[in-house]
Amino acid sequence: MTTWFEAAPLPRVGARDLTVTVLAGLLVLGWDLSGLDLTVSAMFGTEQGFALRDAWWTRTLLHEGGRALAMVVLVLMLVDAIRPMRHRPPAGPGRATRGAWIGATLACLLLVPAVKRVSSTSCPWDLSLFGGVARYVSHWQLGGVDGGGGHCFPSGHAVAAFAFFSLHFLWREQQPRLARRLLIGVLVAGTVFGTGQLVRGAHFVSHTLWSAWLCWTLCVIWAAVLRQREAASIAR
Repeated sequence: MTTWFEAAPLPRVGARDLTVTVLAGLLVLGWDLSGLDLTVSAMFGTEQGFALRDAWWTRTLLHEGGRALAMVVLVLMLVDAIRPMRHRPPAGPGRATRGAWIGATLACLLLVPAVKRVSSTSCPWDLSLFGGVARYVSHWQLGGVDGGGGHCFPSGHAVAAFAFFSLHFLWREQQPRLARRLLIGVLVAGTVFGTGQLVRGAHFVSHTLWSAWLCWTLCVIWAAVLRQREAASIAR
């Protein structure tokens, strides 16, 4: 009798995903240990606050516009799942697979805000160093109160880009070149959105990095579950 792991396709991809996830996590931890969050934010903020907090390009274009763009992409994913617009099967994933990765996108969009909701970490603009009232407390000091509003870790806005790591996983088996382009696009968009929030004083660099890692990790787990289901279906 064939076991599920013998029938599971692309076991090498699972190993690669694990390697990338662990290495990325270590790099983000390294950033946390470096203490560079305050140093980088101090390049854009002073005791009077952050000059670019309400600038048109940071608040309207990148923040509000970024959320609108995410909604457009999500709607396009929904339409594509119902009526594939390009690379229809067998050249591309089927409707069920496309729908499954919409689920992963939505899960990312829910996961990070859920973590933020229980976080006591305040935003840079809330810190006394930058004109606020809170003191700096590492987000690793779970339950630590910094005297500010909290609920600022990790970056919720960056998820408007990183939630779409799902597109890379959706296409990578049948259209690897497209998948790589989508991955690069998501990374660029997430970096731009994160930078916009950084210069506004809304988030530290680490907030964006952890949002990216959480979304990537969720997608890796999602892919493993889908592979297992597919393998079990083949074995029956």
